[in-house]
Amino acid sequence: MKYTKLGNSELNVSRICMGCMGFGEAKTGQHSWTLDEEHSREIIKRGLDLGVNFYDTAIAYQSGTSEQYVGRALRDFAKREDIVVATKFLPRTPDEIERGITGQQHIENMINTSLSNLGMDYVDLYIYHMWDWNTPIYDILDGLNRVVKEGKARYIGISNCFAWQIAKANAIAEKEGFAKFVSIQGHYNLIFREEEREMVPYCDEENIALTPYSASGRLSRKPGEADTKRAAEDSYAKFKYDATADMDNVIIGRVSEIAEKRGVTMTEVSLAWLLTKVTAPVVGYLLLHRI
Repeated sequence: MKYTKLGNSELNVSRICMGCMGFGEAKTGQHSWTLDEEHSREIIKRGLDLGVNFYDTAIAYQSGTSEQYVGRALRDFAKREDIVVATKFLPRTPDEIERGITGQQHIENMINTSLSNLGMDYVDLYIYHMWDWNTPIYDILDGLNRVVKEGKARYIGISNCFAWQIAKANAIAEKEGFAKFVSIQGHYNLIFREEEREMVPYCDEENIALTPYSASGRLSRKPGEADTKRAAEDSYAKFKYDATADMDNVIIGRVSEIAEKRGVTMTEVSLAWLLTKVTAPVVGYLLLHRI
């Protein structure tokens, strides 16, 4: 395994980040295809054995059970100082807004719940999961800065945003003396390259780490080949990719050709391309099986 610095931070991360959205109680939360704790632990242990030290989860993943599974496994199999743990928080709910819970209070509640789920005193990277259009960005940055000052997170990142949003946020943070975002976790792969218009060049200029999530398995097998439980039941992935399937299949077919020619898996080809572009792609357990 190779390692690198995560953007403008002192975090030394593996070039592969294990994405933990596939871990958690399948009866709780958005996804019906997630793995139980026993199988989650096996995969996390395998990742550690392969040198993966970077693990990404979220409070939203299966109502916090992903955090719980990941936290217990990492406490049992690794030393805290040897791993980099990232988790994410959601925007304020309509009920919180109605009750007058501020952005700062919301973030404090979220980080405390996540740390309890993980069984940890701090996370290395705390990620703003998606843009909260109902909360001023100043409140978000102030809340995150308080989390960093309290030692509950070492650094902060952002996910699922536009380049202008992270640029605006970091400009405000610099002006106010707040912690700045050191990473962006966005949607970027061989069949979705929109990030190359503005996000990639902006992050290259500012040394902000790119840690994109995967193509939900679309680039790991030929269309229609050995569909998995996730492929059959992941409605979110269908929403992202079904409408462009004909165009995507041209690229997927080319990945398959290169893989056969080189005697490697399609996953290896897809990740080899991505690793020339980003800091550390977030790789799910199904893809790790194919490496």
